[in-house]
Amino acid sequence: MEKIVEQSFLYDFYGELLTQHQKQIYEDVVFNDLSLSEIAKEQGISRQGVYDLVKRCDKLLKGYEDKLHLVEKFLLTKEKISEIHACASSIKGTTDVKEISQKIEEIEHISNFILEHY
Repeated sequence: MEKIVEQSFLYDFYGELLTQHQKQIYEDVVFNDLSLSEIAKEQGISRQGVYDLVKRCDKLLKGYEDKLHLVEKFLLTKEKISEIHACASSIKGTTDVKEISQKIEEIEHISNFILEHY
């Protein structure tokens, strides 16, 4: 996964666990695309301080994911729902009872997987 996308997902799921100061700086770096120097000047800290804080936040957010796996579960569930959608869409306009029955079984299998694992 691209780093910025990964950071965005991690922040979306676990950002509220950061302090307000950490959130502000992390948002400025990741979402507002401000330079470390700009943030350092605005916050009254060193550029190195900003860099260290962002690295610490990355480590914290990844640590939460390593323990809870919420992003992983979300992405897998989204993938499975796409599979269900594709099966349901393929049924539209089909009159072959055998094909419809197979697709329904496939939908049941995928939805059971989601229910059992999440």
